[in-house]
Amino acid sequence: MADIRTDIGGLRLKNPVMTASGTFGYGLEFADLVNLEDIGGIIVKGTTLKPREGNDYPRMAETASGMLNCVGLQNKGVDYFCKHIYPQIKDIGTNMIVNVSGSSIEDYTECAARINELERIPAIELNISCPNVKQGGMAFGVTAKGAQSVVEAVRQVYQKTLIVKLSPNVTDIAEIAIAAEYAGADAVSLINTLMGMAIDIERRRPLLSINTGGLSGPAVKPVAVRMVWQVAHAVRIPVVGLGGIMTAEDAIEFLMAGASAVEVGTANFIDPAVSVKIAQGISNWLDAHNYKSVQEIIGAVGV
Repeated sequence: MADIRTDIGGLRLKNPVMTASGTFGYGLEFADLVNLEDIGGIIVKGTTLKPREGNDYPRMAETASGMLNCVGLQNKGVDYFCKHIYPQIKDIGTNMIVNVSGSSIEDYTECAARINELERIPAIELNISCPNVKQGGMAFGVTAKGAQSVVEAVRQVYQKTLIVKLSPNVTDIAEIAIAAEYAGADAVSLINTLMGMAIDIERRRPLLSINTGGLSGPAVKPVAVRMVWQVAHAVRIPVVGLGGIMTAEDAIEFLMAGASAVEVGTANFIDPAVSVKIAQGISNWLDAHNYKSVQEIIGAVGV
């Protein structure tokens, strides 16, 4: 049987499949449906310094080969997470990773500092696609300077594995990845959702309450694979690939493009056990093709 263990900036994964933030709750919601310890890592829903109500409904809409969402990072804040959620997830036998979001550098750093104190949380995923309220709402992750500033600040207060989640809504994603690496990121994950819109033609109104939202699902996969391939050639730190992964074959594409691990998102809404099935599918594929380790196919496109 092939060795499917992998490493993300010092974070050891029993297999290369994680769940994407915002699609798997805190993991607890899925405990009766899948063995959580069979998943390489669980990235819990976005956590902010202060509680957030999120956007008004409707905030999800189905599209061809995907979905739009504008949930708006609804959560009860980092203090609630530390007091009420952490005690329930700290003993789950896999990597429990917190997605950290914010509207200012101070928000990011304070939230990350508090999570840094949680012994059984080995990593955070920094969502730099959030709007910087001090810069007129422009997301930190759409400029190299913005990305570097927030990653540098968080690196000062966070000592464990720091994964930076990149936005695809940019001209040159490799430039943003390089800036994150320079600022101290241990790894980058990509892609976050693509900005999209859908309209109800009978009502002549957008389907989402705030008009636009993030597109995810199979429709974005070719874009995601291309961006992972570009970034993997631009940085020396590990890359985590996500965007439209539904099957083991999808995941293998990302691995061959240069990802050391993958995240599964929208597919969790269809099949709660899909992450475990994909991990097993990768193992079966490696065995069928006489590979000894998943490491042999990482970045192997064209080889």
